[in-house]
Amino acid sequence: MRFSDRVGQLIHSPIGAAHALTGLRTNDRALLDLSQAAPSFPPSKAVLEQISEAVHRPDTGRYAPQPGLPALREAFAQDLNRGYDSNLGPDSILITAGCNQAFCVTASALTSPGDEAILVAPFYFNHDMWLQIEGVRNRYLNCGPELLPDPDELQGLITAKTKLITLVTPGNPTGQTVPKQLIHQFAEIARENGIALILDETYRSFRRGQGTAHDLFQDPAWGDHIISLHSFSKDFAIPGYRCGAVVGGPAVITEALKVLDCISISAPRIGQEAALAGLRHAQEWRLNQVTKVKSLEEQFLTAMSSQPGGFSLKSSGAYFGWVEHPRKDLSSEEVVTRLVLENDVLAIPGTAFTPTDQSMLRLSFANLDSHEIEELPARLNEFSGS
Repeated sequence: MRFSDRVGQLIHSPIGAAHALTGLRTNDRALLDLSQAAPSFPPSKAVLEQISEAVHRPDTGRYAPQPGLPALREAFAQDLNRGYDSNLGPDSILITAGCNQAFCVTASALTSPGDEAILVAPFYFNHDMWLQIEGVRNRYLNCGPELLPDPDELQGLITAKTKLITLVTPGNPTGQTVPKQLIHQFAEIARENGIALILDETYRSFRRGQGTAHDLFQDPAWGDHIISLHSFSKDFAIPGYRCGAVVGGPAVITEALKVLDCISISAPRIGQEAALAGLRHAQEWRLNQVTKVKSLEEQFLTAMSSQPGGFSLKSSGAYFGWVEHPRKDLSSEEVVTRLVLENDVLAIPGTAFTPTDQSMLRLSFANLDSHEIEELPARLNEFSGS
């Protein structure tokens, strides 16, 4: 059989490739897994109880309403209104099977083969991959020394073929929180050029700073050029239940629903039940987990402060550390392979997030517990001596 050229030219899943390396290990020492960003703690008791109860209901195995459970859309609208000082209604929300799917249905609704999209680099690899599958040409807006994009450079990348700009905040892989003023500048550029600004806000609960992340929803015409993507996975520790959301204007929701109907029809009902329970009964628990993750970040910053093994931390936030490795004579993939086989540390090469090899790694520190973070510098120091 013959496969799609677009798919054949894609990189393999960076997470899958990293995990495949663990099958080559011969060491008995416990692995420090800093690869996939997933909560290291279980869901709250309230969420677990709701899942257990829902499993025994006859409607749980049926299709959910395509836009999402009405109660979940209403509860999430209220949650967003508290977080953004806005007045969103449930009709602005489409529930999806995770934030990845939220991006896919939105990007597919916006683009055609031959169109262009702008990704802020370092970018989230699945965004880059999906747009390539759709035949979209990706143009990369490289960040400066502070790992923040320049609006003036953004304007220079926009052409008549540009359909969307994607901005992830806090960033994956950098963890960098994009300041409110900069988000507003990007939104204004999108409005002036008649294109969409997709804000991936998966890690919004873990951002730096007080107050609202942005005030875009307070503009009555926000739905004409703003799309905000969200995930319940990190907030309520339910990544396996696959529940996310698109927040957009009526036209975006209508068009994205057409794509969703071809992919999954609707998000799984059990995941929606879990997210609803979190929104209704686990808000204090949610805040406590954010505090714990931020505490792990402080410990991670201390662990990396001496540049163990020559590994230099360039930024951190949310779940991530963006780290420069010391071996310019090796590819980042080779460094990752040596780390896992010789030093029992699993990371993701920076080439998953950038168009070229910049000698970077993504370390998902939130995967580890406190004792494992304490162990990390010793493992990295081993690398320099190996």
